[in-house]
Amino acid sequence: MAYENLKKELDFFIKHQDELVKKHRGKFLVLKDQKVIGAYTTIHDAYWEAQKKHPLGTFAIQRCIPGPEAYTRVFHSRAIFH
Repeated sequence: MAYENLKKELDFFIKHQDELVKKHRGKFLVLKDQKVIGAYTTIHDAYWEAQKKHPLGTFAIQRCIPGPEAYTRVFHSRAIFH
């Protein structure tokens, strides 16, 4: 269930990314029920404030920057697979 909720929040962010960046560029957004419920300067502030009022797994924290870099990560490994 938590995965589906977090997926909805990510989909909301991607759909509204341009307008959110105009309003909250560089902030860490707390997303719940496909709404922005907070915008913070640091990820730590976003987390601590959100968890005071909402159970873990019921909100998402998203850095508000333009482009796919906001919601994708690349990991490099020295492991070689055959």
